Amino acid sequence: MLKFVKHNLETISGVEIYPILSLLIFFIFFVMLYTWTMTYKSEKINELSNIPFSDEADENNTNS
Repeated sequence: MLKFVKHNLETISGVEIYPILSLLIFFIFFVMLYTWTMTYKSEKINELSNIPFSDEADENNTNS
């Protein structure tokens, strides 16, 4: 199976750049995700972590 794929990929010019680009996209995505999580405000994290413990009555009062 691999020899069929390898033969088809060899006929494409510039195919050697695709693994580099995919690694670069993968790396940049996770670096940005890490940066976003580390710079997220702790007050917002605490607020979001307490959502499961809030009462439905509290949610109705804040939404109205």
